[in-house]
Amino acid sequence: MNMTRRNMIGKVAGAAVIAAGVPFTRLAGSTDDRGNKLKGNIHHSVSQWCYNDIPLEDFVKACRDMGIESVELLEEKDWALVNSLGLKCAVGYATDWGIPKGFNRIANHEKLIADFEAKIPKAAAAGVPNLICFSGNREGQDDNDGLLNCAAGIRMLMPTAEKYGVTIIMELLNSYGHKDYQCDRTSWGAALCEMVGSENFRLLYDIYHMQIMEGNIIETITKYSGYIGHIHTGGVPGRHELDETQELYYPAIMKAIVKTGYKGFVGQEFVPSQNDKLASLKKCIQICDV
Repeated sequence: MNMTRRNMIGKVAGAAVIAAGVPFTRLAGSTDDRGNKLKGNIHHSVSQWCYNDIPLEDFVKACRDMGIESVELLEEKDWALVNSLGLKCAVGYATDWGIPKGFNRIANHEKLIADFEAKIPKAAAAGVPNLICFSGNREGQDDNDGLLNCAAGIRMLMPTAEKYGVTIIMELLNSYGHKDYQCDRTSWGAALCEMVGSENFRLLYDIYHMQIMEGNIIETITKYSGYIGHIHTGGVPGRHELDETQELYYPAIMKAIVKTGYKGFVGQEFVPSQNDKLASLKKCIQICDV
């Protein structure tokens, strides 16, 4: 993709709405706009950047009508709006640095730690359970050195994250589309979780990216379920709808996720290929609602 989440999100005007973070307690039986109840086994979320041409308030209302519980990957300025409309932001941003510059460089730690330390209490107050982080690109760095550097930086955040009950999640990305990205294997991410040693640091397991890097999705999710704090979807190839046009069978993947006892969110992060983007989203929510 020739665009970043942050650039796309920046095109959407945020509404300045003042609203207290409201605990989100709807765990099952969400109802879509036609009165159809979702099963409640999957907590549905959606990444806003895939729908950046729809005004945020309109998009949140449409998601609410589908029974979706969260609109995610939002800046702090948009958290209150989502809350005010009865949804949660499952994943927020904590820093203005993007994917290439992450915790794998000691030189990056001062800014990243300051940004996350400032944002964690605000996320807690707004009911945002997760803040996303990235390893950064290798740029010739040995993977073991990157692992040690990431662990050292992220451990510094854990006292604050634990105090406020916010989880820092590092996203697993493929290092072809995101060339040279370091956290591109589930085993590497799991090793990092072990080194950090806190329940408040987990992985964002992106099914699209890990199908490209590793395949074997169901077995990997089952094996590493204890390290996964959030999940993203996307069709392979092309990152489009989760239907018969692509190689993954999402109902089986979702059933495997439920079987692990996973209680976090599953965030739709496919890029709609159809003109009616909301219809595509609703169809994919239904495919994943096992």
